[in-house]
Amino acid sequence: MAVIVVLGVALAAGVLLALSPWLWPAGFPMVPRRAPRIETLLEEAGFAHVAPRVLVLASAAAALLGAAAVWLATSVPALALLAAVAAGAAPALQLRSRAQRLVRARRALWPDVCDLLVSSVRAGMSLPDAVSSLARSAPAALRHAFAGFERDMAASGSFESSADRLKTALADPMADRIVETLRMARQVGGTELAPVLRALSASVRADAALRAEVEARQSWTRGAAVLGVSAPWVIVALLSLRSEGAESYTSPEGVMLLLAGAVVSVVAFRVMLRIGRLPETRRWFA
Repeated sequence: MAVIVVLGVALAAGVLLALSPWLWPAGFPMVPRRAPRIETLLEEAGFAHVAPRVLVLASAAAALLGAAAVWLATSVPALALLAAVAAGAAPALQLRSRAQRLVRARRALWPDVCDLLVSSVRAGMSLPDAVSSLARSAPAALRHAFAGFERDMAASGSFESSADRLKTALADPMADRIVETLRMARQVGGTELAPVLRALSASVRADAALRAEVEARQSWTRGAAVLGVSAPWVIVALLSLRSEGAESYTSPEGVMLLLAGAVVSVVAFRVMLRIGRLPETRRWFA
């Protein structure tokens, strides 16, 4: 019997290895698909130095704490499960919110960066020196990334690799456009860098002003979404604190009601956010 099991396992392994070129072609990611998304999210939130497993562990810990707190308060398994899901998603949602705030805050700073680069180029500085000088003259929120570029240039002397690391540290679509413009100017030369940067600065200023006006007018959409989703669950939590309410929610009908309500809440919240969200510029040069 043992021989048959060993032969069966060996045959299955052989078939799997024979089919592996088609099942996992060259370049196929052998890690979970979520890992690149986690790394991108950490970079955009300003935590590029944090390993993805830290976010996974934080989400698991938050899920356990949320489930334990709701279970101790209500003793309703369905509510504890929903609390675990919500608490587990909280760290990722917080990082996404932080990334959006950073993008909005930096959007108003890039015109100043372009103006400083234009001034440095007109003063006769080389492109690496002009970018390195931003470690001292750029807005405070961006100096750390440019200081890293200055250290990379001093250590390696390679503008290409230092520019790539600068884009990773900034993790911003506008930063990608500026760096790629500088890279192209360094590779092909020419005298049009200053006009291009001035035009880019004017475009960013106009886009930031328009976005600020539209976001101010549509801010009620997010407030309505948060209020519309949270209010019913506050009532459910209050009702589940009573013994008869807890018994109702532990019945099969109560569990189905809670699960259906959770699905409807998530879908409605996503739809409301989609309605009030402006399209963000993607990082085409990341």
